[in-house]
Amino acid sequence: MRQRLIPVVLLMCASTAGAQPPKAEPKVERVTYRVTGLFSRDREKALRTGFETLAPDFKLVAVNFDEAEVTVEFAPAKHWPGQKPERVAELVNDKVRGATSHTFGIKPRRDIARDKLQQVTIPARGCECLGCNLAAYEAVAAVDGVYWATASFKEGKVVVLFDPAKADRAKLEDTLRKKGVDLGKEKK
Repeated sequence: MRQRLIPVVLLMCASTAGAQPPKAEPKVERVTYRVTGLFSRDREKALRTGFETLAPDFKLVAVNFDEAEVTVEFAPAKHWPGQKPERVAELVNDKVRGATSHTFGIKPRRDIARDKLQQVTIPARGCECLGCNLAAYEAVAAVDGVYWATASFKEGKVVVLFDPAKADRAKLEDTLRKKGVDLGKEKK
């Protein structure tokens, strides 16, 4: 009986000797990014709806409207194996833009303290539709040095938080005028 067991034990050892240990799941990370396109608080619902269309393991954890930031949870190595970490923000942006009909985007967090930024309120009039508000927002948001903005023709204003070393009120107003925004008097 002992002689019969030896071949079975050897066969079992040989079959497990070459086996690879199971691969570890890619590390899930929580990353906070600046978000573009969040020009009014009621846009948060559209942002969340866009994230719902993404893979279930790509989650929107938090939205901070006042800082124009979102916290996202995902496994970068699973979604983009072999990518350099500095390229991941660009890939997340592509994913978010695709899921939201290009109305939201992702950028790295600002690298300047909020107390070093300046905020201005610019009176603005125009059509109150979502598209017109988005166009005014996108115009000022594209100005170098702008970190946060809102646009509401219903409220009669565009509010912008920017780095005064890179932009100023005149530049922002000129950008809005070029976009066709009527810079009327501020609503009370």
